[in-house]
Amino acid sequence: MTSFESVTLEVPDPAAAAAFYEAFGLGSYVNVRASDAPTTGFRGFALSLVASQPGNVDALISAALDAGATTLKPATKGFWGYGGVVRAPDGTICKIATSNKKDTGPAARHIDQVALLLGVADVKASKRFYVDRGLAVAKSFGGKYVEFDTPSSAVTLALYPRRALAKDTGVSQEGAGSHRIVIGGGAGPFTDPDGFVWETASV
Repeated sequence: MTSFESVTLEVPDPAAAAAFYEAFGLGSYVNVRASDAPTTGFRGFALSLVASQPGNVDALISAALDAGATTLKPATKGFWGYGGVVRAPDGTICKIATSNKKDTGPAARHIDQVALLLGVADVKASKRFYVDRGLAVAKSFGGKYVEFDTPSSAVTLALYPRRALAKDTGVSQEGAGSHRIVIGGGAGPFTDPDGFVWETASV
């Protein structure tokens, strides 16, 4: 039975990456470890950070930029809310957004929810793959989005079409080589249809 328990980012400089994610506020959500695996272009995933109000989005983006991130999409208002996209120094894409359009209190660097968005070639096929391995679906919108029930992790796991995820985060969908991410779970090691690697989570 597969459970989703942890996210490990493979980075060239673990000390620098750990310092960045700590400064950004993601230190308790992701692990880092050394890797020089070849990778080019879009790595097929993004971290989605949900905040409660626009001021918090701005505070989180500011913290990321101060720690060395670069802007992929400046924070803007949309019909769905307010948000922006940054790229961490190690290349990980982080989307920071809120569905609220107005602040209801002082701005704070507070994250309400973190989701790992996996960009996949076929959402329905990947959903079947994970359901067959024991993951329960929490939300599903046909071939557009699937979110799994992940009670043993602080991070939510979701599937998104690769092309749509690239567009949403402001990058080209082209990419090759390692995803440079390892997902920890309760089952033995396996690789999903899109090449995302799972390993048994360390206790």
